[in-house]
Amino acid sequence: MNRWPINPRRIAVFAGVLVLILMIMDFNARVEELNLLRRRSGAIRSQATAAMQTQLSLQTLAAYAASDQAVEEWARREGHYIKPGDQAVVPVGVPGPSLAPIGAPSPTTTPIPNWQVWWNLFFGE
Repeated sequence: MNRWPINPRRIAVFAGVLVLILMIMDFNARVEELNLLRRRSGAIRSQATAAMQTQLSLQTLAAYAASDQAVEEWARREGHYIKPGDQAVVPVGVPGPSLAPIGAPSPTTTPIPNWQVWWNLFFGE
């Protein structure tokens, strides 16, 4: 008598379980890939937002630099231009002889002979 007869029903059940296991493994792999892509999407979205904010700020700076107000501000501060009717004020130094700063005398160093350096190193005076 055959203890393990080949039964088509057993083969179908075994094949069905095997296909189910393979489908679950594929589903898990796809879910893991989806989670990875969502994380990447979030990172890329934040980079894109930062890039758009940078672009907006640079456009604002470029628009300001091309405005009349920026040109006038530069002309008065860095270009040292004046408007008609303004009086230019030029700072003048203090009259009289200029005083040279008096510095402290620098200390003089006396060179130590090599044998004394070694003596101090080994015997620690």
